[in-house]
Amino acid sequence: FHRLFILLVHAHFISKMAAVQDGQVDLEVEKKEIKTETSNDGSGNNNANSSSPGSTSLGATSKSPTGPAEDQQTLLAVLQFLKRNKLNESVDILRREAGLSVEIDDSPGSASGGAGSGGASNSTVDGGDTNSLLSRVSIAIPAAPAVTAAPVPPKGLDQPDVNVVLSAYSQQGDPDLYPLYYNGLKKFIESVLDCHRAELSQVFYPLFVHMYLELVYNNHEVEAKQFFEKFSGDQECYYAEDLRILSGMTKKEHMKGNETMLDFRTSKFVLRISRDSYQLLKRHLQERQNNQIWNIIQEHLYIDIFDGMPRSKSQIDAMSGSLAGEAKRDANKTKVFYGLLKEPEIEVPLDDEDEEAENEEGKPKKKKPKKDSMGSKSKKQDPNAPQQTRIPLPELKDSDKLDKIMNMKEAAKKIRLGSDNLPSICFYTFLNAYQGLTAVDITDDSSLIAGGFADSTVRVWSVTPKKLRRVKSAADLSNIDKESDDVLERIMDEKTASESKILYGHSGPVYGISFSPDRNYLLSSSEDGTVRLWSLQTFTCLVGYKGHNYPVWDTQFSPYGYYFVSGGHDRVARLWATDHYQPLRMFAGHLADVTCTRFHPNSNYVATGSADRTIRLWDVLNGNCVRILTGHKGPIHSLAFSPNGKFMASGATDGRVLLWDIGHGLMIGELKGHTDTIYALRFSRDGEILASGSMDNTVKLWDTLKAFDDVELDDFTAATGHIHLPENSQELLLGSYTTKSTPVIHLHFTRRNLLLAAGAYNP
Repeated sequence: FHRLFILLVHAHFISKMAAVQDGQVDLEVEKKEIKTETSNDGSGNNNANSSSPGSTSLGATSKSPTGPAEDQQTLLAVLQFLKRNKLNESVDILRREAGLSVEIDDSPGSASGGAGSGGASNSTVDGGDTNSLLSRVSIAIPAAPAVTAAPVPPKGLDQPDVNVVLSAYSQQGDPDLYPLYYNGLKKFIESVLDCHRAELSQVFYPLFVHMYLELVYNNHEVEAKQFFEKFSGDQECYYAEDLRILSGMTKKEHMKGNETMLDFRTSKFVLRISRDSYQLLKRHLQERQNNQIWNIIQEHLYIDIFDGMPRSKSQIDAMSGSLAGEAKRDANKTKVFYGLLKEPEIEVPLDDEDEEAENEEGKPKKKKPKKDSMGSKSKKQDPNAPQQTRIPLPELKDSDKLDKIMNMKEAAKKIRLGSDNLPSICFYTFLNAYQGLTAVDITDDSSLIAGGFADSTVRVWSVTPKKLRRVKSAADLSNIDKESDDVLERIMDEKTASESKILYGHSGPVYGISFSPDRNYLLSSSEDGTVRLWSLQTFTCLVGYKGHNYPVWDTQFSPYGYYFVSGGHDRVARLWATDHYQPLRMFAGHLADVTCTRFHPNSNYVATGSADRTIRLWDVLNGNCVRILTGHKGPIHSLAFSPNGKFMASGATDGRVLLWDIGHGLMIGELKGHTDTIYALRFSRDGEILASGSMDNTVKLWDTLKAFDDVELDDFTAATGHIHLPENSQELLLGSYTTKSTPVIHLHFTRRNLLLAAGAYNP
């Protein structure tokens, strides 16, 4: 077996040497290859390739340019393995055939990583501490004929199997040295200049988690527990929940059952670091020969390097906190068509009261420009808007045109809100809601309100004097004169009129509901894994959409109807059409539950918020993820787009409202004031005020007009992907309104800018 193992490794090593002998790789190219591999393996992007000509990347030295560093480390690791197992004859054969001219040092006490971080001498080397050997080993390149005559691995034992064996070996570090490695890096980072310390400190958390998981995975339970107790207190406070979950994973079997930690182990944690800070880290690990930490960085981290000044602690903290680190800058460079679609040209007839209003003093000056702008919007195409036919949208029916006319007339009468003119707030309190209110939605014209409950029911109320009626039976409909002007009234059965209706069908708590724009349909999503489409004409279930395998936390109709989106515990958001029983698109990428969904006003994009503390923006046309936004420190539960489609607000369990610029993919504001989870966000109809509702029983109003006007997105900021957030929450807070004991779970601005809020009284 050992002889076979040697032949396999020999074949792998000799094949690598062949490329060098044949003149395919020279010194300069070799350096470039090493650096490119470094960037691809998580230690930086292509920016890392522009280090100084004389510098060397981690794992290689200027004295051994004839072969990739990882191959030399592999060879030395195999030699040390054989020597440790008293296979001296095999050691001599492999050393002689590989051309190694130095005896391998295997003195006692030298284990993987050796003199890593405790300040010990670099003279004793073993295992992970192979870099110091590279400075003393000269490799004699075999002649070309010898390379061509390299032994061929036996059939059935090809190269990948060898790589699997070696990768498994590389993960077997001495558990007693893990605290030394981590502590040494900690001391180094604490000793650097303040400007670099904040950036380099980002490395602590992912390293801590992966080192702990390696110890658990390799069945070093006692050492893992000691490692956790010693260093868990050093981590940032916003990782507290992750650390709580991690502390319960003390055996290898626990890792198999935890999807979140499995994702953490298989996906790369992204760190955004300036070039100067990265060079400091690289130089330290190169000098200390800390191979165990370097292996983790290569396998599990992606270091996104940027040119420019290092970021401050506040800038880093603002963007940190997600399960997978920050987003790569490349992830937010796709062009997003955030503009609004061209409105159809519909003539708006003026009512008598409209004409009178125009003759009144004071009011027409505000209202006339609104009407003009409404007309101009239908004539001019927004340069940032997608093509009108980019995605197929349903054609407008006559009823839709009438509704748009009503909408435009209401919009002409709406109150212009601002810091000196705050909206009135009307709060709908659900009393005695012992069924457990879990979701609320209000129609665009504010005529209907619906609630989803934990007892599997959906209830719909009319909030106008007009009661809810069902369509007459088929037999009664056949007797109606279909040519009459009031046919729409005649088809409704007055005997069924009531202020509310109850919809039965789900077999689990209802977590999300959404009215269609035309008020003919209602969507509901449930723990039973289905999304149901209800008719508001017959108050019956029309379709049950089955695609999710687990609870569906949220669903929402497109602003144009027809399409809707859902997201759930399976970490996938799905795009549906009402006339298709299978999803049109599946948006996969989140590392935890998709907790909330929201359509962009132009219906070409879908935003999803997740328990992995990230927000993703998806292109409906092709299903691509075009934005990844990080910064929240807890699961995200609410999203809202500004009416012009350019900005977005998000709220989470961390009690913070974050403002985002969609075009640049940047966080541009942070609104602090809530003390509990934010479940409801809504922009006013003109976008100048943002309302936020929280589990802390308050509704807060924010001056977003000022927040957006104060932002300066220069070229440098957009290029580096970070911005300095102003501490102006108190300046932007226009008002805070407390309920008696009612958490706010939904907000809605009427067409005239009256704010409606809803929640269940919690005695």
